[in-house]
Amino acid sequence: MFHPETGTDVGKRVEAVPTVRPGRSRAMNSLNGPAVGESTAVSTALSCGSLMTLSVTFLGTSGAVPTTARNTSAVFVRREGDRFLFDCGEGTQRQMMRFGTGFTVSHLFVSHTHGDHVLGIPGLIQSWDFNDREEPVAIHTPAGTRGTIENLVAATGARPSYPVRINEVSPGDVALDADEYEVRAFRTEHRAKSVGYALVEDDRKGRFDRERAEELGVPVGPKFSALHRGEPVELDDGTVVEPDQVVGDQRPGRRFVYTGDTRPTGATVEAAADADLLVHDATFADDRRERAASTGHSTATQAAEIANRAGAKRLAFVHVSSRYAGHEGDLEAEGREVFDGERAFLPDDGDSVDVPYPDAE
Repeated sequence: MFHPETGTDVGKRVEAVPTVRPGRSRAMNSLNGPAVGESTAVSTALSCGSLMTLSVTFLGTSGAVPTTARNTSAVFVRREGDRFLFDCGEGTQRQMMRFGTGFTVSHLFVSHTHGDHVLGIPGLIQSWDFNDREEPVAIHTPAGTRGTIENLVAATGARPSYPVRINEVSPGDVALDADEYEVRAFRTEHRAKSVGYALVEDDRKGRFDRERAEELGVPVGPKFSALHRGEPVELDDGTVVEPDQVVGDQRPGRRFVYTGDTRPTGATVEAAADADLLVHDATFADDRRERAASTGHSTATQAAEIANRAGAKRLAFVHVSSRYAGHEGDLEAEGREVFDGERAFLPDDGDSVDVPYPDAE
């Protein structure tokens, strides 16, 4: 395999045969909280304004080489009862224990199969087996990489006792389709077969105007719920009240976008349009822009420029090269200076944030 940062050969990559396109499939507290870096397990509140949780925990924020403070790539996402992993670098299961996310993951989304993004898979597969897991797990991976994932799943030599489904995805595919959201794959540019992922929620019902409903004579109770569901109701005097008389326009859901390793791309701009949180490759400082381009990465400044073009509200810099260990703040400052949104930050491993609804007050 070609090492993505140093440019050295560290082994042979196994290429897999592409298979069929996948189907559709189905996940913070406040980003305006303490400055990132105050503690390894800070919960940076985003002020959700709703009981429907969408939380993100950064389990690994280093580049290809881990440091004493940063593990290799992994992001844990929880949307209510659904829990996902985006990439699974070496040591991810220990990070899950350390930062209290739990092991209950139903879907793993792999951006590409470089070791720093997938070498945690064999250990996690085995630990699930040791813990008598019965529920199936789906691993979504770029088209053409099924064989690599199959080899990782079988690395311990034992077949898992629970179902493991490997789902190849191409840009534009809906990897996971749920009742209220979906996870879509989009094109990225790296030195391997790669995709990014966007978790996009459906639009929500408009706000119910209780005061107006009461003015129209609608009694408190089931008729309120019917109107909010979009159903007209008939009052005792025969008057019919239509939903649009008491329910406002639909409200947008949330959008979480994870790029994995990538150069700056227009596809990311499109996928991250109005994103509530964009998690973007920021491997290098801007004085290494040429190095970033040649290795399929981005600088923090480039990540901020992409976020600005997309209109993203918040931006997290990840996959920071180990060359910046101990002074990552300089890289973060470069990106912050360019970013026009609400907040740009470089999370520490263990930092957790809640993603608010766009209309949250």
